[in-house]
This record gives sequence, C-alpha cells and structure tokens, in this order.
Amino acid sequence: MTGSNFIGGQRSAAGRVRLHSLDARTGEALPQAFTQATPEEVDAAAQAAEAAFAEYNALAPQRRAQFLDAIADQLDALDDTFIATVCRETALPAGRIQGERARTSNQMRLFAQVLRRGDFLGARIDRAQPQRQPLPRPDLRQYRTGVGPVAVFGASNFPLAFSTAGGDTAAALAAGCPVVVKAHSGHMATAEQVAEAIERAVLATGMPAGVFNMIYGAGVGEALVRHPAIQAVGFTGSLKGGRALCELAAARPQPIPVFAEMSSINPVLVLPAALQARGEQVARELAGSVVLGCGQFCTNPGLVLGIAGEAFSSFLTALGAQLADQPGQTMLNTGTLRSYTQGVQRLHQHPGVRHLAGAEQAGDQAQAQLFQADVSLLLNGDALLQEEVFGPATVAVTVADEAELRRAVQALPGQLTATLIAEPHDLQRFAALVPVLQRKAGRLLLNGYPTGVEVCDAMVHGGPYPATSDARGTSVGTLAIDRFLRPVCYQDYPDALLPDALKNANPLGLQRLVDGQHSREALA
Repeated sequence: MTGSNFIGGQRSAAGRVRLHSLDARTGEALPQAFTQATPEEVDAAAQAAEAAFAEYNALAPQRRAQFLDAIADQLDALDDTFIATVCRETALPAGRIQGERARTSNQMRLFAQVLRRGDFLGARIDRAQPQRQPLPRPDLRQYRTGVGPVAVFGASNFPLAFSTAGGDTAAALAAGCPVVVKAHSGHMATAEQVAEAIERAVLATGMPAGVFNMIYGAGVGEALVRHPAIQAVGFTGSLKGGRALCELAAARPQPIPVFAEMSSINPVLVLPAALQARGEQVARELAGSVVLGCGQFCTNPGLVLGIAGEAFSSFLTALGAQLADQPGQTMLNTGTLRSYTQGVQRLHQHPGVRHLAGAEQAGDQAQAQLFQADVSLLLNGDALLQEEVFGPATVAVTVADEAELRRAVQALPGQLTATLIAEPHDLQRFAALVPVLQRKAGRLLLNGYPTGVEVCDAMVHGGPYPATSDARGTSVGTLAIDRFLRPVCYQDYPDALLPDALKNANPLGLQRLVDGQHSREALA
C-alpha cells in the first residue's frame, strides 16, 4: 500500500498532510500513512471522471457488465490479510466482514445482470404518424442514460457494502457514470485495498482510466461536491452530514441531486394478540436485533410501540432482561462510541424518559440500553424521540389505545423501515395502520426485524425525510440505478445516429414500449 490517491488510473500524493487509520479496539494509529488530497488533486480526480464519461457511458451494457463482474471477482480474491485489515480498522468480526464482502461482490454481479437484461434503459418508441389529424406526430424515441460523474462518500458502519465498491458505486458504474469516491477516514487501508481491486478490474476489462477515482482527507468532500464535473452525490451517514451535502449541492451554480441516507429510528409496533401468543419470543428476537452488530445498522429498531396493559408491561420486562444480559461490545471507532454515549446521556437526562435496563455506560465498551418515554414526547414532536441513537439502544413508548397508536405513528418522521409484530387477529383489527405506515417508511415488515437488508430487485432501502434526502430512490437493490440515470428523447433522428436501445433493428434485444405495446421485435 502507498496511501496515495487514485486519480485517472494513476497514484498521486502531492499533499503534505498525512493521515492514519486507527485500531478500533486500542485507538492506536496504524502504521500506514495516507496523503490527504490537495485541492488540485480533487480537481484532477473530478476532471478524470469527466474525461472518461463519454466513452464509458457509450459502452454497450454488456461491456459494463463484464467490468462489474470483474470487480466482483477481484473482491472475492482478496485474502485473509485483507479481512484482518478490515477487522482491525472497524472491530467487526471476521465472519461479518466475510459476509459483507460476499454481499458487496454479489451486488456488483446483480447490477451486471441488470445491464444484460436492459430494462434499466426504459426504451420507449412512438413512431411517426404523418397522417394524424389535425397535426402529424413526429418520430419520438426515449431512453435513459447516465447523468455524469458521481461523487460517492464511504460509510463508517459498512466498510465494504456501503463504501468504496458499495451500492452507490455499483449503481453509478452500472448507469454509465464514472465515480470519485471520498474514502471514509475510519477505514482507509480497507478502502485502498478495495480500490486496488477495482483498478485491476479496470485494466483487465479495458475500461477508460478515469472511470474510478478515490481521494483521502478531511474537508475534501466539500470541494468534490462543488466541482462542476460532478453531477450527483451518493452518501450514507449522519443527518448533519447529509444535510450539509444537500445544501452545498443546492447552492452550486448548477444544483445537483444528493441521494443521502441519513437518519431512521425504525419503529416496531408490537400488537396485542402477538404479545399474548409469543411475547417472550418477540422480546428475545427484538433484543437480538437491537444489539446485532453493536446496533451499528441504519435499520436498527430504535423505537418500540405497544398498547398499555399487562401484556405489554410483561413484554418490556422481558425485553429489558434480555438487553441487560448482553455483553458490552466494541464500536467502530472512538467517535462512534462517544456519539453513542452522548445519545444515551441525553435520554437519561430527559424528564420524560425513564431508564428501564442496561449497565452503566463506562469504559470502551458499548452497553445495550432500554428506555421508556412518555407518549406525549412523540405526539408533541420532541426532537429527542426523532433522533437516531446510533448503537444498541431502543426506546419504548406505551400508548393508551388504538386511536393513540395511530396518532403516534402519524407523528413519526420519515423512516427506512416500519415493522408490525402481529397475529392474524391483529392484522384485521389494525388494518388501518398499514396505509399510515406506508406514508412513513420505505420498507414495511411483518413479523420480521429490520436489521437485514436483502440485495435484490424488489428491495427498498430509502424512505421519506429524514431517512433519506429523496424518497423516490433506494440505496440497496437494483432500483438504485435509477438515481444516476436521466431520460433523453430523440425526435426525427436517423436510425444511424440513435443509441442501440432505440434503433429499428433492436440490436440489444430489449423489450421496448412501441406505440403503446411492449415488443421485442425489430421495426421496419
């Protein structure tokens, strides 16, 4: 490893500021130094992506698919030394990293399938109707193309699946957009080894040199988002960070979209019949979801809602016992632990919140916590219950009855997920909650737990603000490609100048919407 920035197929280390990742367990600086990108290097990275765009975007989908498959192969080939590096920088166990690597390579292959399928192009053809009265119709043909270079910000809690070669990068590359990745400062050695794997795939498949770029450093993200070559931003992180990027992007002379996944408390509604049937089981399963990965998931269940009564009280007692019995865990880094500790302290200090279970937060281990908040805090929009506490903590709220439960759900801000724990009788009685939840979240779960996001065609990992900055997109699943595409219409163009997706012969073999009917046939 050199610790140099990746710019246009070359390594660059022109700056004087040196950075170090930290051992997540000890806090000690790791030996490898990384060079913070200078303003000139940020500019060069964006310019390299812009120089590569026209050629890369024009490649046949099959060629881009080969590139994504090659990246996946290179990621799978990273050895145990790589796994050890990720573990040291994040304190995540080897099994979790191996699973996350498989997810990362699999989502590259999934987007390769999308490219070969071709439906992402959205080809639509309305042929000319010169005899139409009172006005003839011209020949109109629409498809979707990449927006241009994309800035991708690596996430702290998923060093592989949401970082250098993560979902944003995979979706952008699939869409035909070169990327400039801003490596996360918490796992720079991981980022470098992944970037080298991508570079090997670039060379093996003959991609243009600037299709992938990566820079290191604090403060370089602002210059990257402001750069006129950048046409979209992908971000996973805090609400504060996402809002800052949105404001930067909106203030540009040419505003650009920011697709930021930011903050979600992922409510779980535990309904009465389910509590009567399996309350202890639900408490055990929910506790496992709260502490999974030390609670460092954006889908961590941070709010539990139930109707007052003996069943819900017993459930909270069982949930508290389960959480109190959990051992402390090491978090991603000292900053994450500090933020978690401060979030727990705010809950302790609020007069409307009562601590139910969990060891005192001390030392370098995060302790699982259960709190109970008065429903008035939720109904009155208290900011404390709207904010994610990133870590193994959850807050219970008891509502008086079905009507108050509905009002509590209506008071929630946008979420990534919303979960119903219910029996068939509950689903009949509380059916009116479902459309309310649909307004609030991107994924609705029934008798499952949100800390598991399947990478597939149907997945939505997004939701109304503040879960994301744009509820029309998702950062997981094949629909994520839509964020980096835009429609273009050709009117009365000769066949030779049309993109392959719109040519009469249909050389890509697409199913197209032709004169209002789906067809794979060539046109006369």
